[in-house]
Amino acid sequence: MPALATTALLLAAGCSSPPSRPDSGATTGPRAEAAAATATERPLAVAAAPEDTATATARPGATGAQAQRSKLSVSSYDSRTRRAVISPDGGADTRSPSPSASPSPSASQSPRHTAVGDVIASAPAPGAPHGLLAEVTKVIGETAEGTEVQTEPARLNALLGDDTAKGSVPVAPAAFAVDELLPDVDVSWSKTGDVHVGPEGATVPLGSVRLDVRADLPTAQAGTASASTSTAASVSGFVQIAPRVDFRYGGEGAAAAPASAYLGVSGDWSSGWALTGRADASATPARIPFATLHADPVLQVGPVPVVVNLDLTCYLQVSGDGRITVDVEQQVKGDFTAGGTFGPAQGWTPVSSSDMTSTPVRTSVTTAGSVKAALGAEASVGLYGTVGVVADLAPYVRGEATGTVTGTDDRFEADGSWAVYGGVDLTGTLRLQLTIFGTPVFRRDIPLGALHREWPLAGSDTP
Repeated sequence: MPALATTALLLAAGCSSPPSRPDSGATTGPRAEAAAATATERPLAVAAAPEDTATATARPGATGAQAQRSKLSVSSYDSRTRRAVISPDGGADTRSPSPSASPSPSASQSPRHTAVGDVIASAPAPGAPHGLLAEVTKVIGETAEGTEVQTEPARLNALLGDDTAKGSVPVAPAAFAVDELLPDVDVSWSKTGDVHVGPEGATVPLGSVRLDVRADLPTAQAGTASASTSTAASVSGFVQIAPRVDFRYGGEGAAAAPASAYLGVSGDWSSGWALTGRADASATPARIPFATLHADPVLQVGPVPVVVNLDLTCYLQVSGDGRITVDVEQQVKGDFTAGGTFGPAQGWTPVSSSDMTSTPVRTSVTTAGSVKAALGAEASVGLYGTVGVVADLAPYVRGEATGTVTGTDDRFEADGSWAVYGGVDLTGTLRLQLTIFGTPVFRRDIPLGALHREWPLAGSDTP
C-alpha cells in the first residue's frame, strides 16, 4: 500500500479511537511536531488520473487553504469571455479518496459554493477541452446549471503551495487522436486487453504507438543535367514511440515562485525507413508532415488534476543537390528527453538528451552529390492549453559522394569516394507560457539548444 495511503488510514484510525489519557504514553511535544512535519513534507504522488477525477479547489488566504477535492465541477466554459458555470456534481460525494492525495481536509469539507478568490483546477470539461486552471474574480449569478462566474488564468502554485511532487507518467496510445495527412499512413498500437492493428500491429509493444508511411518525393527538376536520368524518389518507413510526460514541482520558494519546477516529454523511440531514387535539388529541406497526434492526459498530483497537452507531428524531411541517386535503408532505436527546468538562481533552463543507435540494412550511392533524409517528430507539451515546451527529434540518414562513384555496402567502383552516415538532431524551445507554474515571466522564448550526433554507416573507407 502506498505510504501516503497508509498514513491516511492511520490518521483516520487515530481520529476514531478514544481519547488517550495523559498517562497513556502518547508522544507529545517536539517529537510529535517533528513526526507531523515529516508526514506533511512527503511529496505528492504523481500518477495517471482516473476517468472520474474530481475537480480541485483552493481558497488562498483562508484557513486550511490547502487544495482539496471538491464537490463542484465545471459545467461549461467560454474561452472568449472567460466565464464559467460551476455546479455541484450531483449530491454526496461517494467516490473514495485518491490514494495519491496528501493528508488534507476531508472532501466533505470542500466548499459547496463558489466564491471570489477560489482557484479551480478541472480535467477537460465542456468548453475547456484542454482542462481549466482559473481563479474566480466575480460571481455573476445563478443559472439552471449552476453558478456563473468570471475567471482569470491562475497559477499552479496557488493550488500546490508548499507541497512537492515528482513523477513520470506514460501516455496511453489509445488516448491519442490521430489525423493522417497522407494517403498511405497506417496506425498501430496495443495495450493490455486491446489491440489496434495496422500493417505491423502484432509487433507493436505495449504502450507504444506506431505509424507506417510511404510517400513519393519530387524528382530532379526538368532542364537539369540529371533530370533525364533521374529515378523517382520515394521514402517509406515507420515511427514507433512510447511517450511519457515528466512533471516536477518543488514547493514554494522566494517571492511566491516555486523552489523548483520541471515540465518535459521523454520516451522510447524506434524507426526504420528506406530512401530510394534521386530527390529534387533543394538547399532548404522539404518537410512533409504525414500525421499529427494529440492527447490531453490528466496527471493526478495529490488532489489536483493537472492536464497536460501533448501534440506530436510526424514528418519526412529531405534535402540534397538533386544529383545523387541512393538506395538506403536503416533502423534506429533509443530514447530521448526534452523539457525545461526551473531554479531560483538560474531561472528556466533547457534539458535535452538523446541516446540513439542505428543499424544500416542496405546502402547504395550512385554518382556524385549529397542527400539527407530524416524521419522525425515534433513534440509540444503544455499545461491547461498553454504550450510550454516544443522539441523536434529528427533521426536522419545522409549520403554523399565525390567524383564518379558507384558504391554499395559490399563493393564499390569509383574515381572518388562515397559515404553514408546516420545521425540525430534534437532542437526545441521553452515558451513563455511555462510561467503557469508561478515562476517569473521571461521576456522571450528560450532555445533548448541543439543536440547533434552523427556516425558513419557505410562507405568506400568503411572496413
